[in-house]
Amino acid sequence: MTAYTLADLAALVASRAGTDPETSYTAKLLSEGPAKAAKKLGEEAVEAAIAAVQGDKTGLKNEAADVLYHLMVLLRAGGVELDAVMAELERRTAQSGLAEKAARRHA
Repeated sequence: MTAYTLADLAALVASRAGTDPETSYTAKLLSEGPAKAAKKLGEEAVEAAIAAVQGDKTGLKNEAADVLYHLMVLLRAGGVELDAVMAELERRTAQSGLAEKAARRHA
């Protein structure tokens, strides 16, 4: 198992955020605003879903990596820290998934 974490990925995105968009894909995406990052995340998510449906494990692995990367870029573009997302996940897992989902509908 690898020691590389989403926190490591978020830190990498943060470190590249202020670099030259001519030499950094991350900086280029961020310079184009949240809409561009959102579009890329959506494209990668669709590609991951297609790979899963086709039973393409290598494709799914690769596309899932793209999804996670583009999600970190979108979080950065939207000014949302990974810690806030993880805290929300922790809050949600304090109850069953079905109960949590039902509570969101009534909130």
